[in-house]
Amino acid sequence: MSLKFAYWVPNVSGGLVISKIPQNTGWTFEDNARYAQIAEHVGFEFALLQTRFIASYGAENQLEAIALASALATVTTKLKLIAAVLPGLWHPGPIAKAISTIDQISKGRAAINIVSGWFKGEFHGFGEPWLDHNERYRRSEEFIRVLKQLWTEESTDFRGDFYRINGAPHKPKPNVIPPVFQGGNSAAAREMASRVSDWYFMNGNTIEGFRTQIEEVSGLAATHHRKLNFGVNAFVIVRDTEEEARQVLRDIISHADPEAVEGFRSQVQFAGKASPEREGMWANSNFEDLVQYNDGFKTGLIGTAEQVADRIIELKKIGVDLILTGFLHYDEDIQAFGEKVIPLVREKEAALRSLSV
Repeated sequence: MSLKFAYWVPNVSGGLVISKIPQNTGWTFEDNARYAQIAEHVGFEFALLQTRFIASYGAENQLEAIALASALATVTTKLKLIAAVLPGLWHPGPIAKAISTIDQISKGRAAINIVSGWFKGEFHGFGEPWLDHNERYRRSEEFIRVLKQLWTEESTDFRGDFYRINGAPHKPKPNVIPPVFQGGNSAAAREMASRVSDWYFMNGNTIEGFRTQIEEVSGLAATHHRKLNFGVNAFVIVRDTEEEARQVLRDIISHADPEAVEGFRSQVQFAGKASPEREGMWANSNFEDLVQYNDGFKTGLIGTAEQVADRIIELKKIGVDLILTGFLHYDEDIQAFGEKVIPLVREKEAALRSLSV
């Protein structure tokens, strides 16, 4: 399978880094319609819309993911739209209907990302219960099971610890069953992915770190006679020389907002310590890593177009199926990546295939 490329939709203000460096990245519908049209034109296949409801770490304004995905479906023709959803603030029945509606509007381009929750402030702010770590993942697993039943069965009966569905119909069914994405680095997250999800997202990491995760989650899935696809998060900086790209990274970090970064660190450490392992997705992240929300600098897509393409091929070799990209200047960088990097990756993939024949 050819590598797939996705990008983070900047549907929250403040860009993709916790830094005061100027960013040519907008968050409005008009901005995101423009990015989506550029992205699908230059070779991106997926767009991931973030779920965020309360201002945090520079994201003062937020557009809701499902509503925006529905709007973007009307101004695109090829891009698959992954709407992030937070169980606990949503019920799976109405979400199944909303995603099916996007499927109808887009003619089969809807997808969903299940976020089990690390930001306690949102639940507290809306007066909803905040569950223990593993309970959040148990709820998410039930959420996914309900979604899939509603999308595939004539009527749905479900008896779980979190949801009860009593002979509920669901029409129209989606034209294409929406793929289910999820992230999470705890044992509970990996086990849940192995049982019910279609794609497993990983925070930025080293090649060896990714390899270990892929092998573990693939092994867990095999025990359930299932196979998952794997996506990695990467913040991309492509410039004419490696030194130019490295200088951009240094500038981002030197302009970091220390108070906001530390606020983010305290929230994710709190969430991670709630897991039985006493660590979470950001357990090994230092200050510089946390300047990019999902450790995107660690993945190493920083350099010339050739260097970045080579690194992407190394990720493909260990079993990565999708590269989830973020950029500093969406108004320039998303098009540049599609025009300079994706064609190089396709050439290198063809060379790999010819070697294996």
